[in-house]
Amino acid sequence: MLLFRIARIFSLAHRHGIDEMLVEYEPTGRLAALCRFLRLWRSNADAPAVRLRRFLEDLGPISVKFGQVLSTRRDLLPVDIADEFAKLQDRVPPFPAAQVRAQIRAAYGKSADEVFAEFDETPVASASVAQVHFARLRPEDGGREVAVKILRPDMEGVIAHDLALLDTLARLLELLWKDGRRLKPREVVAEFAKYLHDELDLMHEAANASQLRRNFKGSKLLLIPEVYWNFCCTTVMIMDRMHGIPISHTEALTAAGVSLTELSRAGVEIFFTQVFRDGFFHADMHPGNIFVAVDGADKGKYIALDFGIVGTLTESDKNYLARNFLDFFRRDYKRVAQSHVEAGWVPPGTRVDEFETAIRVVCEPIFDRPLREISFGKVLLRLFQTSRRFNVEIQPQLVMLQKTLLNVEGLGRQLDPDLDLWKIAKPLLERWVSEQIGWRAVLRGVQDESPDWARTLPQLPRLMDHALRREGPAQLAPILARLVAVERRQNRLLALIAALLLAEMAIQYFLR
Repeated sequence: MLLFRIARIFSLAHRHGIDEMLVEYEPTGRLAALCRFLRLWRSNADAPAVRLRRFLEDLGPISVKFGQVLSTRRDLLPVDIADEFAKLQDRVPPFPAAQVRAQIRAAYGKSADEVFAEFDETPVASASVAQVHFARLRPEDGGREVAVKILRPDMEGVIAHDLALLDTLARLLELLWKDGRRLKPREVVAEFAKYLHDELDLMHEAANASQLRRNFKGSKLLLIPEVYWNFCCTTVMIMDRMHGIPISHTEALTAAGVSLTELSRAGVEIFFTQVFRDGFFHADMHPGNIFVAVDGADKGKYIALDFGIVGTLTESDKNYLARNFLDFFRRDYKRVAQSHVEAGWVPPGTRVDEFETAIRVVCEPIFDRPLREISFGKVLLRLFQTSRRFNVEIQPQLVMLQKTLLNVEGLGRQLDPDLDLWKIAKPLLERWVSEQIGWRAVLRGVQDESPDWARTLPQLPRLMDHALRREGPAQLAPILARLVAVERRQNRLLALIAALLLAEMAIQYFLR
Protein backbone atom coordinates (compact mmCIF):
# COMPACT_ATOMS: atom_id res chain seq x y z
CA MET A 1 0.00 0.00 0.00
CA LEU A 2 2.84 2.41 0.83
CA LEU A 3 4.51 1.69 -2.50
CA PHE A 4 1.19 2.30 -4.26
CA ARG A 5 0.82 5.72 -2.59
CA ILE A 6 4.41 6.68 -3.49
CA ALA A 7 3.79 5.60 -7.07
CA ARG A 8 0.60 7.72 -7.17
CA ILE A 9 2.41 10.81 -5.88
CA PHE A 10 5.18 10.48 -8.46
CA SER A 11 2.61 9.72 -11.16
CA LEU A 12 0.69 12.92 -10.40
CA ALA A 13 3.93 14.89 -10.19
CA HIS A 14 4.91 13.52 -13.59
CA ARG A 15 1.50 14.22 -15.10
CA HIS A 16 1.52 17.86 -14.01
CA GLY A 17 5.24 18.52 -14.39
CA ILE A 18 5.79 19.21 -10.69
CA ASP A 19 9.06 17.28 -10.75
CA GLU A 20 10.47 19.80 -13.25
CA MET A 21 9.61 22.62 -10.87
CA LEU A 22 11.24 20.82 -7.93
CA VAL A 23 14.51 20.30 -9.80
CA GLU A 24 14.54 23.96 -10.85
CA TYR A 25 13.88 25.07 -7.24
CA GLU A 26 16.52 22.86 -5.63
CA PRO A 27 18.97 21.55 -8.27
CA THR A 28 21.09 19.72 -5.67
CA GLY A 29 20.19 17.26 -2.94
CA ARG A 30 18.57 13.85 -2.69
CA LEU A 31 15.17 14.97 -4.01
CA ALA A 32 16.65 16.37 -7.23
CA ALA A 33 18.91 13.34 -7.58
CA LEU A 34 15.93 10.99 -7.26
CA CYS A 35 13.96 12.90 -9.91
CA ARG A 36 16.93 12.74 -12.28
CA PHE A 37 17.50 9.06 -11.60
CA LEU A 38 13.86 8.19 -12.30
CA ARG A 39 13.91 10.60 -15.27
CA LEU A 40 10.37 11.69 -14.44
CA TRP A 41 10.36 15.15 -15.91
CA ARG A 42 8.88 15.96 -19.27
CA SER A 43 7.87 19.10 -21.11
CA ASN A 44 4.55 20.56 -19.87
CA ALA A 45 2.90 23.37 -21.81
CA ASP A 46 0.73 24.59 -18.91
CA ALA A 47 1.84 27.52 -16.79
CA PRO A 48 3.44 26.56 -13.45
CA ALA A 49 0.50 28.05 -11.49
CA VAL A 50 -2.01 25.95 -13.42
CA ARG A 51 0.11 22.82 -12.90
CA LEU A 52 0.23 23.40 -9.15
CA ARG A 53 -3.51 24.01 -8.89
CA ARG A 54 -4.37 20.87 -10.86
CA PHE A 55 -1.87 18.83 -8.86
CA LEU A 56 -3.59 19.92 -5.62
CA GLU A 57 -7.02 19.11 -7.04
CA ASP A 58 -5.90 15.62 -8.04
CA LEU A 59 -4.32 14.95 -4.66
CA GLY A 60 -7.72 15.40 -2.99
CA PRO A 61 -9.69 17.48 -0.45
CA ILE A 62 -6.81 18.02 1.96
CA SER A 63 -4.64 19.52 -0.73
CA VAL A 64 -7.56 21.67 -1.88
CA LYS A 65 -7.76 23.11 1.63
CA PHE A 66 -4.04 23.78 1.56
CA GLY A 67 -4.46 25.72 -1.67
CA GLN A 68 -7.35 27.69 -0.16
CA VAL A 69 -5.10 28.85 2.65
CA LEU A 70 -2.27 29.86 0.32
CA SER A 71 -4.60 31.81 -1.97
CA THR A 72 -4.97 34.59 0.63
CA ARG A 73 -1.20 35.24 0.78
CA ARG A 74 -0.83 37.54 -2.24
CA ASP A 75 2.04 39.33 -0.52
CA LEU A 76 3.98 36.03 -0.47
CA LEU A 77 2.82 34.27 -3.64
CA PRO A 78 3.21 35.37 -7.25
CA VAL A 79 -0.03 36.84 -8.58
CA ASP A 80 -0.60 34.04 -11.10
CA ILE A 81 -0.34 31.29 -8.44
CA ALA A 82 -2.58 33.18 -5.99
CA ASP A 83 -5.20 33.63 -8.73
CA GLU A 84 -5.12 29.95 -9.62
CA PHE A 85 -5.34 28.82 -5.98
CA ALA A 86 -8.29 31.17 -5.46
CA LYS A 87 -10.22 29.01 -7.94
CA LEU A 88 -10.07 26.17 -5.41
CA GLN A 89 -12.46 28.10 -3.17
CA ASP A 90 -15.58 27.90 -5.32
CA ARG A 91 -14.96 25.47 -8.16
CA VAL A 92 -15.10 22.09 -6.42
CA PRO A 93 -17.65 20.10 -8.48
CA PRO A 94 -20.92 19.45 -6.57
CA PHE A 95 -22.29 15.96 -6.09
CA PRO A 96 -25.55 15.11 -7.91
CA ALA A 97 -29.05 16.03 -6.69
CA ALA A 98 -29.97 12.36 -6.41
CA GLN A 99 -27.21 11.84 -3.85
CA VAL A 100 -28.30 15.01 -2.02
CA ARG A 101 -31.81 13.64 -1.62
CA ALA A 102 -30.46 10.24 -0.61
CA GLN A 103 -28.36 11.85 2.14
CA ILE A 104 -31.41 13.75 3.45
CA ARG A 105 -33.58 10.61 3.48
CA ALA A 106 -30.85 8.64 5.24
CA ALA A 107 -30.56 11.40 7.87
CA TYR A 108 -34.27 11.99 8.60
CA GLY A 109 -36.02 8.89 7.35
CA LYS A 110 -38.16 10.99 4.99
CA SER A 111 -37.78 12.98 1.80
CA ALA A 112 -36.60 16.57 1.43
CA ASP A 113 -40.15 17.61 0.49
CA GLU A 114 -41.42 16.26 3.81
CA VAL A 115 -38.68 17.97 5.85
CA PHE A 116 -38.69 21.40 4.14
CA ALA A 117 -41.35 23.72 2.75
CA GLU A 118 -38.84 24.70 0.04
CA PHE A 119 -35.55 23.11 -0.96
CA ASP A 120 -33.19 24.29 -3.71
CA GLU A 121 -31.39 21.33 -5.25
CA THR A 122 -28.75 23.63 -6.78
CA PRO A 123 -25.99 24.10 -4.20
CA VAL A 124 -24.85 27.64 -3.34
CA ALA A 125 -21.43 26.40 -2.22
CA SER A 126 -19.56 23.21 -2.97
CA ALA A 127 -16.47 22.49 -0.89
CA SER A 128 -14.12 19.57 -0.54
CA VAL A 129 -15.99 17.91 2.36
CA ALA A 130 -19.59 19.10 2.07
CA GLN A 131 -21.90 21.35 0.08
CA VAL A 132 -24.62 23.85 1.08
CA HIS A 133 -28.19 24.30 -0.15
CA PHE A 134 -30.73 26.97 0.70
CA ALA A 135 -34.13 25.90 2.03
CA ARG A 136 -37.09 27.04 4.12
CA LEU A 137 -38.42 25.17 7.12
CA ARG A 138 -42.05 24.11 7.23
CA PRO A 139 -44.48 26.53 8.99
CA GLU A 140 -44.86 24.21 11.99
CA ASP A 141 -41.05 24.37 12.44
CA GLY A 142 -40.87 28.16 12.27
CA GLY A 143 -40.78 28.76 8.52
CA ARG A 144 -37.29 30.32 8.70
CA GLU A 145 -34.86 30.58 5.78
CA VAL A 146 -32.03 28.15 6.44
CA ALA A 147 -28.78 26.86 5.00
CA VAL A 148 -28.50 23.07 4.80
CA LYS A 149 -24.99 21.64 4.87
CA ILE A 150 -24.73 18.07 3.58
CA LEU A 151 -21.68 15.84 3.88
CA ARG A 152 -20.36 14.36 0.65
CA PRO A 153 -21.15 10.63 0.39
CA ASP A 154 -18.44 8.15 1.41
CA MET A 155 -16.13 10.88 2.72
CA GLU A 156 -14.54 8.62 5.34
CA GLY A 157 -12.80 6.59 2.66
CA VAL A 158 -11.80 9.67 0.67
CA ILE A 159 -10.26 11.42 3.69
CA ALA A 160 -8.47 8.25 4.81
CA HIS A 161 -6.96 7.91 1.34
CA ASP A 162 -5.89 11.57 1.19
CA LEU A 163 -4.42 11.50 4.68
CA ALA A 164 -2.41 8.44 3.72
CA LEU A 165 -1.10 10.32 0.66
CA LEU A 166 -0.23 13.33 2.79
CA ASP A 167 1.54 11.16 5.37
CA THR A 168 3.53 9.51 2.59
CA LEU A 169 4.53 12.92 1.25
CA ALA A 170 5.65 13.86 4.77
CA ARG A 171 7.77 10.69 5.00
CA LEU A 172 9.38 11.48 1.64
CA LEU A 173 10.14 15.03 2.79
CA GLU A 174 11.82 13.71 5.95
CA LEU A 175 13.84 11.25 3.92
CA LEU A 176 14.81 13.33 0.90
CA TRP A 177 14.80 16.99 1.98
CA LYS A 178 17.62 18.20 4.20
CA ASP A 179 15.26 20.26 6.42
CA GLY A 180 12.46 17.70 6.41
CA ARG A 181 13.06 16.04 9.78
CA ARG A 182 13.43 19.34 11.64
CA LEU A 183 10.07 20.57 10.30
CA LYS A 184 8.25 17.52 11.72
CA PRO A 185 5.94 17.12 8.70
CA ARG A 186 4.45 13.86 9.95
CA GLU A 187 3.49 15.41 13.28
CA VAL A 188 1.92 18.35 11.45
CA VAL A 189 -0.09 15.92 9.32
CA ALA A 190 -1.23 14.04 12.43
CA GLU A 191 -2.35 17.29 14.06
CA PHE A 192 -4.24 18.35 10.95
CA ALA A 193 -5.86 14.90 10.70
CA LYS A 194 -7.59 15.47 14.06
CA TYR A 195 -9.42 18.48 12.65
CA LEU A 196 -10.27 16.68 9.41
CA HIS A 197 -11.87 13.78 11.26
CA ASP A 198 -13.97 16.27 13.21
CA GLU A 199 -15.17 17.69 9.88
CA LEU A 200 -16.60 14.28 8.99
CA ASP A 201 -19.14 14.66 11.84
CA LEU A 202 -21.27 17.74 11.26
CA MET A 203 -22.38 17.60 14.90
CA HIS A 204 -18.85 18.76 15.75
CA GLU A 205 -19.25 21.70 13.40
CA ALA A 206 -22.65 22.54 14.88
CA ALA A 207 -21.15 22.55 18.37
CA ASN A 208 -18.28 24.77 17.20
CA ALA A 209 -20.75 27.23 15.67
CA SER A 210 -22.80 27.35 18.87
CA GLN A 211 -19.69 28.02 20.97
CA LEU A 212 -18.52 30.85 18.71
CA ARG A 213 -22.03 32.33 18.63
CA ARG A 214 -22.12 32.28 22.44
CA ASN A 215 -18.65 33.85 22.67
CA PHE A 216 -19.69 36.72 20.38
CA LYS A 217 -23.26 37.21 21.59
CA GLY A 218 -24.10 40.90 21.19
CA SER A 219 -20.86 41.59 19.31
CA LYS A 220 -20.63 44.74 17.19
CA LEU A 221 -18.11 43.05 14.89
CA LEU A 222 -19.10 39.45 14.17
CA LEU A 223 -22.26 37.46 13.38
CA ILE A 224 -22.54 33.67 13.74
CA PRO A 225 -25.60 31.80 12.41
CA GLU A 226 -27.93 30.05 14.84
CA VAL A 227 -27.87 26.25 14.68
CA TYR A 228 -31.15 24.28 14.63
CA TRP A 229 -30.23 21.31 16.78
CA ASN A 230 -33.46 19.39 16.12
CA PHE A 231 -32.39 19.04 12.48
CA CYS A 232 -28.67 18.31 12.97
CA CYS A 233 -27.02 14.92 12.72
CA THR A 234 -23.69 13.47 11.64
CA THR A 235 -24.27 14.03 7.90
CA VAL A 236 -26.62 17.05 7.81
CA MET A 237 -26.44 20.41 9.62
CA ILE A 238 -29.05 23.17 9.46
CA MET A 239 -28.47 26.79 10.48
CA ASP A 240 -29.82 30.26 9.76
CA ARG A 241 -29.36 31.55 6.23
CA MET A 242 -27.06 34.57 6.43
CA HIS A 243 -27.36 37.42 3.94
CA GLY A 244 -24.22 39.30 2.95
CA ILE A 245 -21.51 39.96 0.37
CA PRO A 246 -18.38 37.75 0.10
CA ILE A 247 -15.42 39.58 1.63
CA SER A 248 -13.41 39.14 -1.58
CA HIS A 249 -15.96 41.27 -3.52
CA THR A 250 -14.44 44.57 -2.47
CA GLU A 251 -16.08 46.65 -5.19
CA ALA A 252 -19.55 45.46 -4.14
CA LEU A 253 -18.74 46.18 -0.48
CA THR A 254 -17.59 49.70 -1.31
CA ALA A 255 -20.74 50.29 -3.39
CA ALA A 256 -22.81 49.16 -0.39
CA GLY A 257 -21.15 51.81 1.77
CA VAL A 258 -18.90 49.52 3.81
CA SER A 259 -15.53 50.98 4.85
CA LEU A 260 -12.80 48.56 3.82
CA THR A 261 -10.36 50.19 6.26
CA GLU A 262 -12.71 49.64 9.21
CA LEU A 263 -13.42 46.13 7.97
CA SER A 264 -9.71 45.25 7.92
CA ARG A 265 -9.24 46.59 11.47
CA ALA A 266 -12.27 44.67 12.71
CA GLY A 267 -10.90 41.42 11.26
CA VAL A 268 -7.67 41.76 13.25
CA GLU A 269 -9.57 42.59 16.44
CA ILE A 270 -11.90 39.61 15.97
CA PHE A 271 -8.95 37.25 15.53
CA PHE A 272 -7.02 38.43 18.59
CA THR A 273 -10.20 38.41 20.68
CA GLN A 274 -10.87 34.80 19.73
CA VAL A 275 -7.31 33.76 20.50
CA PHE A 276 -6.47 35.64 23.70
CA ARG A 277 -9.87 36.16 25.29
CA ASP A 278 -11.49 32.84 24.42
CA GLY A 279 -8.65 30.49 23.42
CA PHE A 280 -11.11 29.22 20.79
CA PHE A 281 -10.81 30.48 17.22
CA HIS A 282 -12.12 29.91 13.71
CA ALA A 283 -9.18 28.23 11.97
CA ASP A 284 -10.39 28.14 8.36
CA MET A 285 -10.72 31.84 7.54
CA HIS A 286 -10.19 31.83 3.78
CA PRO A 287 -12.32 34.31 1.76
CA GLY A 288 -14.91 31.67 0.80
CA ASN A 289 -15.94 31.39 4.47
CA ILE A 290 -16.25 35.11 5.27
CA PHE A 291 -19.14 37.39 4.28
CA VAL A 292 -20.07 40.94 5.30
CA ALA A 293 -23.56 42.11 6.27
CA VAL A 294 -24.74 45.20 4.38
CA ASP A 295 -28.31 45.68 5.63
CA GLY A 296 -29.85 47.30 8.69
CA ALA A 297 -28.20 47.46 12.08
CA ASP A 298 -25.74 44.70 11.17
CA LYS A 299 -24.19 46.64 8.28
CA GLY A 300 -20.40 46.25 8.23
CA LYS A 301 -20.32 43.19 10.52
CA TYR A 302 -18.40 40.08 9.58
CA ILE A 303 -20.36 36.88 8.96
CA ALA A 304 -18.38 33.72 9.67
CA LEU A 305 -19.33 30.43 8.02
CA ASP A 306 -17.96 26.88 7.91
CA PHE A 307 -16.94 25.91 11.44
CA GLY A 308 -15.49 22.49 10.72
CA ILE A 309 -11.98 23.51 11.77
CA VAL A 310 -11.41 25.46 14.97
CA GLY A 311 -8.31 25.89 17.09
CA THR A 312 -7.94 25.86 20.86
CA LEU A 313 -5.18 27.19 23.11
CA THR A 314 -4.34 26.51 26.74
CA GLU A 315 -3.72 29.33 29.20
CA SER A 316 -0.01 28.51 28.97
CA ASP A 317 -0.10 28.79 25.16
CA LYS A 318 -1.91 32.13 25.32
CA ASN A 319 0.50 33.56 27.88
CA TYR A 320 3.55 32.42 25.90
CA LEU A 321 2.22 33.83 22.62
CA ALA A 322 1.13 37.16 24.08
CA ARG A 323 4.49 37.76 25.74
CA ASN A 324 6.37 36.86 22.56
CA PHE A 325 4.25 39.18 20.45
CA LEU A 326 4.77 42.04 22.92
CA ASP A 327 8.51 41.40 23.16
CA PHE A 328 8.65 41.50 19.39
CA PHE A 329 6.73 44.80 19.32
CA ARG A 330 9.16 46.23 21.90
CA ARG A 331 12.18 44.88 20.00
CA ASP A 332 13.27 42.95 23.09
CA TYR A 333 15.00 40.19 21.13
CA LYS A 334 16.71 38.75 24.19
CA ARG A 335 13.33 37.96 25.76
CA VAL A 336 12.13 36.44 22.48
CA ALA A 337 15.18 34.18 22.39
CA GLN A 338 14.86 33.25 26.07
CA SER A 339 11.18 32.40 25.63
CA HIS A 340 12.01 29.99 22.83
CA VAL A 341 14.66 28.28 24.95
CA GLU A 342 12.39 28.10 28.03
CA ALA A 343 9.55 26.67 25.94
CA GLY A 344 11.81 23.96 24.52
CA TRP A 345 11.54 25.16 20.91
CA VAL A 346 15.32 25.08 20.57
CA PRO A 347 17.81 22.60 22.07
CA PRO A 348 18.63 23.33 25.75
CA GLY A 349 22.30 23.99 25.00
CA THR A 350 21.51 26.84 22.60
CA ARG A 351 23.34 30.08 23.40
CA VAL A 352 20.72 32.74 24.01
CA ASP A 353 23.04 35.57 22.96
CA GLU A 354 23.71 33.96 19.56
CA PHE A 355 20.03 33.28 18.99
CA GLU A 356 19.20 36.86 20.06
CA THR A 357 21.72 38.23 17.56
CA ALA A 358 20.23 36.16 14.74
CA ILE A 359 16.72 37.42 15.53
CA ARG A 360 17.97 41.02 15.68
CA VAL A 361 19.64 40.71 12.27
CA VAL A 362 16.29 39.69 10.77
CA CYS A 363 14.05 42.15 12.60
CA GLU A 364 16.01 45.39 12.95
CA PRO A 365 15.99 46.29 9.23
CA ILE A 366 12.24 45.69 9.17
CA PHE A 367 11.51 48.06 12.05
CA ASP A 368 13.23 50.90 10.23
CA ARG A 369 10.17 50.95 7.98
CA PRO A 370 6.66 52.17 8.92
CA LEU A 371 4.74 49.49 10.79
CA ARG A 372 1.98 49.47 8.18
CA GLU A 373 4.55 48.27 5.64
CA ILE A 374 5.63 45.29 7.75
CA SER A 375 4.30 41.91 6.65
CA PHE A 376 4.18 39.44 9.51
CA GLY A 377 4.20 36.63 6.95
CA LYS A 378 7.50 37.80 5.47
CA VAL A 379 8.98 38.24 8.95
CA LEU A 380 8.04 34.64 9.75
CA LEU A 381 9.65 33.40 6.55
CA ARG A 382 12.94 35.19 7.27
CA LEU A 383 12.96 34.01 10.89
CA PHE A 384 12.25 30.50 9.65
CA GLN A 385 15.24 30.61 7.33
CA THR A 386 17.47 32.01 10.08
CA SER A 387 16.31 29.41 12.61
CA ARG A 388 17.69 26.51 10.57
CA ARG A 389 21.16 26.83 12.07
CA PHE A 390 19.64 26.70 15.59
CA ASN A 391 17.54 23.57 14.91
CA VAL A 392 14.29 25.31 15.87
CA GLU A 393 11.49 22.74 15.98
CA ILE A 394 8.04 23.47 14.53
CA GLN A 395 5.30 23.11 17.17
CA PRO A 396 2.43 21.08 15.66
CA GLN A 397 -0.11 22.28 18.25
CA LEU A 398 0.32 25.87 17.02
CA VAL A 399 0.17 25.17 13.28
CA MET A 400 -3.52 26.14 13.11
CA LEU A 401 -2.86 29.41 14.89
CA GLN A 402 0.06 30.29 12.62
CA LYS A 403 -1.99 29.48 9.53
CA THR A 404 -4.97 31.51 10.74
CA LEU A 405 -2.85 34.54 11.59
CA LEU A 406 -1.40 34.48 8.08
CA ASN A 407 -4.92 34.26 6.67
CA VAL A 408 -6.08 37.22 8.73
CA GLU A 409 -3.17 39.36 7.62
CA GLY A 410 -3.68 38.34 4.00
CA LEU A 411 -7.39 39.21 4.12
CA GLY A 412 -6.67 42.50 5.89
CA ARG A 413 -4.07 43.54 3.32
CA GLN A 414 -6.49 42.77 0.49
CA LEU A 415 -9.04 45.11 2.09
CA ASP A 416 -6.56 47.81 3.09
CA PRO A 417 -2.98 47.75 1.75
CA ASP A 418 -1.98 50.18 4.53
CA LEU A 419 -3.24 47.88 7.31
CA ASP A 420 -1.10 48.33 10.45
CA LEU A 421 -1.65 44.97 12.12
CA TRP A 422 0.71 45.76 15.00
CA LYS A 423 -1.02 49.04 15.89
CA ILE A 424 -4.34 47.26 16.23
CA ALA A 425 -3.04 44.17 18.01
CA LYS A 426 -0.65 45.73 20.53
CA PRO A 427 -3.21 47.37 22.88
CA LEU A 428 -5.31 44.18 22.81
CA LEU A 429 -2.32 42.09 23.84
CA GLU A 430 -1.18 44.56 26.51
CA ARG A 431 -4.65 44.58 28.04
CA TRP A 432 -4.82 40.79 28.03
CA VAL A 433 -1.38 40.43 29.67
CA SER A 434 -2.38 43.01 32.30
CA GLU A 435 -5.51 41.03 33.09
CA GLN A 436 -3.48 37.82 33.42
CA ILE A 437 -0.73 39.05 35.76
CA GLY A 438 -2.14 42.22 37.36
CA TRP A 439 -4.37 42.75 40.39
CA ARG A 440 -7.45 41.88 38.31
CA ALA A 441 -5.98 38.41 37.83
CA VAL A 442 -5.56 38.09 41.63
CA LEU A 443 -9.19 39.04 42.21
CA ARG A 444 -10.39 36.66 39.52
CA GLY A 445 -8.33 33.86 41.07
CA VAL A 446 -9.90 34.51 44.48
CA GLN A 447 -13.37 34.40 42.93
CA ASP A 448 -12.57 31.14 41.14
CA GLU A 449 -11.15 29.48 44.27
CA SER A 450 -13.66 30.81 46.81
CA PRO A 451 -16.20 27.95 46.33
CA ASP A 452 -13.47 25.40 47.18
CA TRP A 453 -12.38 27.45 50.18
CA ALA A 454 -15.97 27.65 51.42
CA ARG A 455 -16.25 23.85 51.30
CA THR A 456 -12.82 23.16 52.83
CA LEU A 457 -12.53 25.67 55.69
CA PRO A 458 -15.40 24.26 57.85
CA GLN A 459 -13.79 20.80 57.62
CA LEU A 460 -10.33 21.87 58.86
CA PRO A 461 -10.95 21.37 62.63
CA ARG A 462 -12.33 17.85 62.09
CA LEU A 463 -9.49 16.92 59.70
CA MET A 464 -6.85 18.23 62.14
CA ASP A 465 -8.43 16.28 65.02
CA HIS A 466 -8.38 13.07 63.01
CA ALA A 467 -4.76 13.65 62.02
CA LEU A 468 -3.71 14.27 65.63
CA ARG A 469 -5.40 11.08 66.79
CA ARG A 470 -3.79 9.06 63.99
CA GLU A 471 -0.25 10.48 63.99
CA GLY A 472 0.25 12.03 67.42
CA PRO A 473 1.40 15.57 68.30
CA ALA A 474 5.14 14.91 67.95
CA GLN A 475 4.94 13.82 64.32
CA LEU A 476 2.58 16.65 63.42
CA ALA A 477 4.53 19.49 65.04
CA PRO A 478 6.61 20.35 61.93
CA ILE A 479 3.50 20.20 59.75
CA LEU A 480 1.57 22.47 62.11
CA ALA A 481 4.45 24.95 62.12
CA ARG A 482 4.36 25.12 58.34
CA LEU A 483 0.56 25.51 58.41
CA VAL A 484 0.86 28.42 60.81
CA ALA A 485 3.40 30.10 58.53
CA VAL A 486 1.17 29.53 55.50
CA GLU A 487 -1.81 30.91 57.38
CA ARG A 488 0.10 34.08 58.24
CA ARG A 489 1.08 34.58 54.60
CA GLN A 490 -2.50 33.96 53.49
CA ASN A 491 -3.75 36.50 56.03
CA ARG A 492 -1.39 39.10 54.60
CA LEU A 493 -2.52 38.18 51.08
CA LEU A 494 -6.18 38.46 52.06
CA ALA A 495 -5.50 41.86 53.61
CA LEU A 496 -3.87 42.97 50.34
CA ILE A 497 -6.83 41.65 48.33
CA ALA A 498 -9.26 43.44 50.61
CA ALA A 499 -7.33 46.66 50.12
CA LEU A 500 -7.42 46.19 46.34
CA LEU A 501 -11.16 45.56 46.44
CA LEU A 502 -11.72 48.71 48.51
CA ALA A 503 -9.54 50.70 46.11
CA GLU A 504 -11.49 49.44 43.12
CA MET A 505 -14.81 50.28 44.84
CA ALA A 506 -13.54 53.79 45.57
CA ILE A 507 -12.40 54.28 41.98
CA GLN A 508 -15.74 53.08 40.63
CA TYR A 509 -17.57 55.40 43.06
CA PHE A 510 -15.64 58.50 41.98
CA LEU A 511 -15.94 57.61 38.28
CA ARG A 512 -19.75 57.60 38.43
